[in-house]
Amino acid sequence: MKKANHYYLIAMLLLGVLVFGFAYPDGQGEGSTAAPAAEAPMPAAAAFDQMMAVLTHKRCVNCHPAGDRPHQGEDSHLHHFGVQRGETGHGLAALQCSTCHQETNNNISGVPGAPHWHLAPRSMAWEGLSRTEIAASMLDPARNGGRSLEEIVHHLTEDALVLWAFEPGVDDEGNPREKPPVSKADYIQAVKDWAAAGAQIPNE
Repeated sequence: MKKANHYYLIAMLLLGVLVFGFAYPDGQGEGSTAAPAAEAPMPAAAAFDQMMAVLTHKRCVNCHPAGDRPHQGEDSHLHHFGVQRGETGHGLAALQCSTCHQETNNNISGVPGAPHWHLAPRSMAWEGLSRTEIAASMLDPARNGGRSLEEIVHHLTEDALVLWAFEPGVDDEGNPREKPPVSKADYIQAVKDWAAAGAQIPNE
């Protein structure tokens, strides 16, 4: 009788091992703290497409004008009140950008806001440029303020004014402003993947 019980216990233990093995084939049982596998980098061409879908959007290009007046609105009309670039891109003395544009959006008046609101320098005018021309200007130290690739990535993915595009607030009629067609997280990942792959500019 004792021998039968002994065989019975062994059989039950083996059955338990088999059941556990089928339930958790990778060895990660319930409550496992193993880290998930890292997400594979986006292919360079796809990363470029996603990045440029944001950088060519009106939320960005409106403040990268070819002339000395910023654009605004969904139709990218010239800024109201005759606002001008000024010497530093922060507006003329009587109409500095910070006069109206504060650190955050004003959803009562509809005036957008983000830290250090200003126009991009003339050398970084994107209005009327193709995707590849914009990318080339970003990588050109003579036009981008002497930034390295690492500094470009930091600017594109961490600068609060750049990232404002994903939280643009509402206009003066209370209508939500259009956001870029790519999510903030996907855009940031695309910029990093594009740079990690060598910041290649496709032939178009």
